[in-house]
Amino acid sequence: MLLASNFFMAGVGKILVVTGGVLLVVGLILMFLPRIPYLGKLPGDFHVKRDNVEFFFPLATSIVLSLLVSGILWLVGHCGRK
Repeated sequence: MLLASNFFMAGVGKILVVTGGVLLVVGLILMFLPRIPYLGKLPGDFHVKRDNVEFFFPLATSIVLSLLVSGILWLVGHCGRK
């Protein structure tokens, strides 16, 4: 029974460390996001202002960020297999 308890605690510890790391990365991204030049101002980002309505859809920025995150995840997965 003691062995199962140690295995469970190690699993919970790993989950807490990974969760903390993810929160740290998200926090850093949110801190430095406004300082990134051209983010949200790329050609292909739609920004429409009318009388009382403002619509903003960052299509080009979404595509660029998706490619960047996909590349990072591919690199992590590729390096993790070796």
